[in-house]
Amino acid sequence: MTERVTASLDADSIEALETLCTKTDSPQSEIVRRALTFYATNFEAANGHASDKLGQHYQMLMSGEHVLLDIDFFHVFLEYCYADGDPEPELVQAIDRVSDYHAREYATEFETIGDLLTWLSFCGFLEVQRNTEDTYHVIFPSEATRWFATRFIERSTVEMPLEIDIERGVLKAIIIEQVAN
Repeated sequence: MTERVTASLDADSIEALETLCTKTDSPQSEIVRRALTFYATNFEAANGHASDKLGQHYQMLMSGEHVLLDIDFFHVFLEYCYADGDPEPELVQAIDRVSDYHAREYATEFETIGDLLTWLSFCGFLEVQRNTEDTYHVIFPSEATRWFATRFIERSTVEMPLEIDIERGVLKAIIIEQVAN
């Protein structure tokens, strides 16, 4: 059964409908039916109720600065680098170069350590829980990831207007933010 519906469209909607009709070689009614079905199926995502992580992952990938990487590959890589104790000095220097570059970027991108930790949680490096206004409980999937991420956090925050103190555990860390003097 079909039902006729009348709708008012603004200029942008008309242009979008015409473009889709041309691209798909489909009539307007078919495009509108498909658009409504798609919207209904993806209602939560379209209205900002979907996981914030999904939106953040999308932004990261669209910037061209990040790639998808199976988490097992990431952990295997880190565990291999960390297997015999501390990583090779050349790897540490390379990690530090990347961290130092990000320090310049993060100086204006993040206002608090909480903002940065949330961003890193989207990357899959850690899980973060805010304990108090300035204290964060951070959980890492492995000791090697804790080593890598805490080193990165220390070095990449040096140009931010704050100071941090990191208390390291085996798979956890407590990170305390203090306003820089």
